[in-house]
Amino acid sequence: MDWTSYLFRFDGRINRALQWQAVLIVAVLAGLLGIISQVIHLLSGDGSSKLSIKLDFDFGLDELFKLFDPRLYRSLASLGHTDLVLKASVLSLFTWIFLATATKRLHDRDRSGWWTIPFFLAPGLFSQFSDLLPDSHWAQSLSLTASTLWLWGIAELFIVPGTAGHNRFGPDPLADFHDGSASVAPSAKSWDQSREIEIVPPSASPPGGMHVKRGS
Repeated sequence: MDWTSYLFRFDGRINRALQWQAVLIVAVLAGLLGIISQVIHLLSGDGSSKLSIKLDFDFGLDELFKLFDPRLYRSLASLGHTDLVLKASVLSLFTWIFLATATKRLHDRDRSGWWTIPFFLAPGLFSQFSDLLPDSHWAQSLSLTASTLWLWGIAELFIVPGTAGHNRFGPDPLADFHDGSASVAPSAKSWDQSREIEIVPPSASPPGGMHVKRGS
């Protein structure tokens, strides 16, 4: 597998299994980076003599939407330089991986990658700023619409199978699998009795009768 194309490029198609695998990869990397963050704090001499291993999986898309909220800029400024650089780098990496794999998965559904906007960006921004909206019927309607779009996007990425065969974004990623499963190993050549047996005339030697052909 071309991992660079799989995780970082936006062209082509991937199936549901590869989309789930990308989520698993991000989760494992987030766990490892959580441990690395704890080690960095230990080595930086912050007064802690005991290493507290705590897996921090808070590198998801929620962190991306917080960048659009000025209310949280003060909390970001309170972070140390190392934490800020690590968080920004990890957030950029994971956002890129998500957008690249989600785009290719939407291509597998014969949809443009721009569908990530109504499926994920709009619901995420609504969730970030929903506490600022008044408690009214139109706000509840927006909340229902955002939740529906988000669930629709989850289904498109992780549940619904891709389009069969070639579409406008490339070949079917499962074409090789289907071809391999559909092909049947060539069966052994059936024995043709009439070709393997010859009738030897009585005058011939050895004595006449039915004999197997030489070289068969």
